[in-house]
Amino acid sequence: MAISSSSKLLVLHFLFALYLCQSPARADTTAFIHSRAAYYPNSDQQGTSDGACGYKTFGATLNGGDVSAASNLYRNGVGCGACYQVRCTGNSLCSPNGVTIVITDQGASGNTDFILSQHAFSKMGLTADAGASLLSLGVVDIEYRRISCSWPNKNITFKIDEASNFPGYLAFLIEYQQGAKDITAVQICETVNLTCKLLNRSYGTVWTANPPPSGPLLIKMLVSGDEDGDETWLVPINTIPENWKAGDSYDSGVQLN
Repeated sequence: MAISSSSKLLVLHFLFALYLCQSPARADTTAFIHSRAAYYPNSDQQGTSDGACGYKTFGATLNGGDVSAASNLYRNGVGCGACYQVRCTGNSLCSPNGVTIVITDQGASGNTDFILSQHAFSKMGLTADAGASLLSLGVVDIEYRRISCSWPNKNITFKIDEASNFPGYLAFLIEYQQGAKDITAVQICETVNLTCKLLNRSYGTVWTANPPPSGPLLIKMLVSGDEDGDETWLVPINTIPENWKAGDSYDSGVQLN
């Protein structure tokens, strides 16, 4: 039996509505907050390689260099790695989409919430010329909202800090954290007897164990909840190997939504 054109139209409307319900882009419905933003005056146009989050050179080039220092949003390091949509306002030079940035440092200037890399600051412009004109202003009015970070084909990764000294002192960073939730606490666990202990946040996203347990190590992360506030422990599939090395990175095998 032939399907009428009106029936086809109803099916198309249903499929489109279903797509909208499933689209991850619709998860970012947080209201925009008004503030101000400045930028780093460095010549390479990227972020700083010695930021307060502890990312070092990785923090300067993360997200294609679209990174930022934050003041209140730093939240004693909890805010490190969080993603925000930032767009300038009240100026014909401004793009309606703005730029997506990652927090990699702490800082404030002129009552700002963000100190963007030059690369990120200029991307708030409609065009390259508009971005250059924005840079000449130095500080602009903005609005921002937190959005989900997306790191395709990446799991949460533990980067062993160069300051670590096997076997007596372990410091590591948490990198490539997706979603819009926070990691508020970390436990380190022995894999033989499964005893765990809470770690200290040294600074930023750097966690330390002095001394760490021996053997392969399991790192459990306490993840903030949604509006209900419930927190859950995220347990990786993979462990940090027994003979870990400073400077090495280890894939956790898990990721946040």
